Amino acid sequence: MVNRKLLKEYLRKAFHLISVFIIVIYAYLGKQIILAILLVSLVFFLLLEYIRLEKSVKLPFLHVLYRDSEKNRLGGHVFLTIGAIISIAIFSKQVAFACILMTTLGDLSAAIVGKTVGNIKVPFNDKSLEGCTAEFLVDLVIGYAFLGNWMIAVIMAVVATVVETVAVKIDDNLMIPLFSGIIGEILLFLMI
Repeated sequence: MVNRKLLKEYLRKAFHLISVFIIVIYAYLGKQIILAILLVSLVFFLLLEYIRLEKSVKLPFLHVLYRDSEKNRLGGHVFLTIGAIISIAIFSKQVAFACILMTTLGDLSAAIVGKTVGNIKVPFNDKSLEGCTAEFLVDLVIGYAFLGNWMIAVIMAVVATVVETVAVKIDDNLMIPLFSGIIGEILLFLMI
């Protein structure tokens, strides 16, 4: 039987999978449409966060998606939306696709593997080596699928995994797309 804390994490990660639609909408409807949708979503999320944090209203159904660490601060979905907006606005399409999916699918794999079979703890936080390895492998596949270059894919995957592992006070949903995207864009530019 899955414990309550693990079930909550699975629900949270399932909600984050909605971000895959960002890629689909961008691919089929274009940059301007997805940026408009993301900006409207950001305003909506910030309104919900205002109600939740400033007015202390427990949001029906949504309250289960928040971690204990988000009790008095913005939820990860706000940072994920900001990271996606910045990525789409400034990075090439293939780098934006890669870094957004590394943020969601890499983080998803790290959480599921780490919380279900993770035994070897990383020394400076509560994450596991198994979860970090799963994230790296998923990020590597994503990087190669969108950029077609193993060197860029490996470096982006390392950056995304390191950021996910060491970012504690700044939300990784913002840091992963920014750092891996900047590195990917620089490497792509240097290899042209």
